[in-house]
This record gives sequence, structure tokens and C-alpha cells, in this order.
Amino acid sequence: MLVVSASSTSASNAFVCPTCPYEFPIAGLQMFERKSLPRKQVDDVLGGAGAWDNVDQTAAQCPVESCGNDRAYFFQLQIRSADEPMTTFYKCTNCGHQWREN
Repeated sequence: MLVVSASSTSASNAFVCPTCPYEFPIAGLQMFERKSLPRKQVDDVLGGAGAWDNVDQTAAQCPVESCGNDRAYFFQLQIRSADEPMTTFYKCTNCGHQWREN
């Protein structure tokens, strides 16, 4: 969610993200459609393209009906608070579909 605030880099207003340093300066009166604002660059928290390298396989039914495979790669991450269980991420060994379980 972006909010309008005074820009830290210029004397004009800007769209500012309250949780990160992203800032989009507003120069004069402009109208924007939601999809035309430039997207900020984010890091892939799951490790990017190499996340599935050297992971184990387990017995897990692929949720894609046309696949029906019963093997999947998996890894676990703690993405919530420490008192919550780890989240398991799966990738089908046959069709490559990805899903997760809490």
C-alpha cells in the first residue's frame, strides 16, 4: 500500500511505502492507473531459481488432476513466528507444479 507523503529527496509529494524505502515522486498533477506505476524490485525470499537444487523427494500427491503424480521435491522454511509450525513447499517431479502446506 502506498501513501502520499512529502518526498525525502525533493520538495514535492511522493507515493511512499510505509514499510520499506520505496518512493515514487509526484511531479505536478498526474493521474495514474494502478498498473502503470513502476514496480519495486524485490528479492525472491524462497531462494530464486536455485531454491530447488539439491532438495529431497517425498511421497506427495500432485494437486493437478491431469498429472496424478505421487512424488514431489520439498523443502521447509520458518516463514511465520517461531511458535508456529514450519511451512513445507512442494514441487511435482512430473509437471513442475508448486504448492505449499502450513
